[in-house]
Amino acid sequence: MKILPQTSLKSFHTFGLDVQAEKIIQADTVQDFIQIWEGYSKEPKLLVGEGSNLLFCENFEGIIILNRLKGIGLNETDSAWHLEVAGGENWHDLVCWTLDNGMHGLENLALIPGLTGSAPIQNIGAYGVEFKDRCEYVDVLMLETGEVRRFSCDECEFGYRDSVFKRQLKEGTIIVSVGLILPKSGLSNLEYGPLAQLKKNPHLTPKDVFDKVCEIRREKLPDPLQMGNAGSFFKNPIVSQLTAKTLKEKYPKMPCYEISETEVKLAAGWLIEAAGLKGRVFGGAAVHEKQALVLVNKNLATALDVISLARIVVETVQGQFNVQLEHEVRFIDKNKETRLASL
Repeated sequence: MKILPQTSLKSFHTFGLDVQAEKIIQADTVQDFIQIWEGYSKEPKLLVGEGSNLLFCENFEGIIILNRLKGIGLNETDSAWHLEVAGGENWHDLVCWTLDNGMHGLENLALIPGLTGSAPIQNIGAYGVEFKDRCEYVDVLMLETGEVRRFSCDECEFGYRDSVFKRQLKEGTIIVSVGLILPKSGLSNLEYGPLAQLKKNPHLTPKDVFDKVCEIRREKLPDPLQMGNAGSFFKNPIVSQLTAKTLKEKYPKMPCYEISETEVKLAAGWLIEAAGLKGRVFGGAAVHEKQALVLVNKNLATALDVISLARIVVETVQGQFNVQLEHEVRFIDKNKETRLASL
């Protein structure tokens, strides 16, 4: 455990906003987490990995705990590779590690920012693959008892950018490691949009898929080191079949994806762009010029700039399409998580 000398959060979240915390503590072991929660029982606390999905709405009047648990374990069977990965491992580095060691199954999830311990919370996903598709279990520290409990994939209750860790287990728990299963017989998923062209390659390798995913993401998404952002700011909204049909009649080019007999997923980025918001600026914040789903810190944005711009996007899309956007990014106020609608 290490108490950092600085209190600025600018370098600990990818939006790069100039906000402060009361104290920043680095946790390197499970015991560190227990000691921090016992030693600072009354102070507000927030666990942060790489801050890739956070928007600090103001200074945080509490303690930021940095997850720095490290380690990757491997158990190989005839049919699969079984990985146990510590929550503080960088996700993209893990994807690279699997490919370097002759494993496949995570290549579609390349370049997703953040730590492995955050992956189950959001049930991260990209290009036809979600975390749940590779999850075997999640090990969780129950802070009230100090025990580590193992949750099976089913017990995690994964949904679209959702899990039990965003609901019943949102408080009083820390994901310390995840178990992943990568079947040796599995093939890369090439069913999603831009990856379909790879089917023409008879000698296709998982590394080829990885390279294509990285190419696509780098073309569309700004590098947080160059322009602060938190990736996809809004979730793709899910609407009824009737709503989708009505919108499709009015906007024939609108992309939509049927996910059940009653529900359809719309593309939030398309809705934002079609509403004329691509490139929209508020203060130092902007809707990214290449990918409307991303809000960026273009010019020394304040938290209020980003919040105001997010509200403009939500209200404009609601007014034009009668579709309510929900932010994927976690909003943090002075002592807890909050929602745009509550600000």
